[in-house]
Amino acid sequence: MSASLGRRALAEAVGSAALVAVVVGSGIQATELTHDVGVQLLANSLATVFGLGVLIALFGPVSGAHFNPVVTLAAWFTDRRTPDGPTLRDVAAYLPAQTAGAIGGAVLADGMFAEPLVHWSTHDRSAGHLWLGELVATAGLVLLILGLGRTGRARFAPMAVASYIGAAYWFTSSTSFANPAVTIGRAFTDTFAGIAPASVGPFIAAQITGAVVGLGLVASVFARPGPAQTDPDPVPVQGAPELAAPAGS
Repeated sequence: MSASLGRRALAEAVGSAALVAVVVGSGIQATELTHDVGVQLLANSLATVFGLGVLIALFGPVSGAHFNPVVTLAAWFTDRRTPDGPTLRDVAAYLPAQTAGAIGGAVLADGMFAEPLVHWSTHDRSAGHLWLGELVATAGLVLLILGLGRTGRARFAPMAVASYIGAAYWFTSSTSFANPAVTIGRAFTDTFAGIAPASVGPFIAAQITGAVVGLGLVASVFARPGPAQTDPDPVPVQGAPELAAPAGS
């Protein structure tokens, strides 16, 4: 039976909360265990890879496991004219659920490590090279997610998306937030994974720009999937056209 919009929005909220709790919590744990920044980043990125892969596999069949406003918007934009594509109603439910979940996940992580529940981050990330890193990270994420859907490879989503984010931790200057909801959530914690509130706006602007670039690359590189490209063993992927479609209310 198709999940109602309420259940899908709840899955997005819980998944986003769990994702940010993994990111923030592993960052706090890493800083408590070692003073080596490289080891801290390694621990943080590995925890995020494993956590994200599990969350996509778990919540994908319910909501598509977007956990990311730019993924939801990209999925809506590419399939808005198709009968089973996401609707603006879905977008209106998903975006606040993702953002509220991300904030809740940061507060939860702080609580688990006896940090102040809400303490605005002082980690300034205001620099042009960091914004470029976010643009690249987000463009690559959108290209990967929609490309998987268009080539009938949705079953590889948990592994592929998690692996990409893990790699982007290291090859982008910004450590790949690539997610406006997660960016907002991470402003609520003054820990290793935090971002100062003043840095949030430019990061989100870079992410939106990256999503537009990613959509352009998808349109240029991939044809829309036809019957011959149908995945014989589909597994929902964040934002792939087939699974970003509304499941029915």
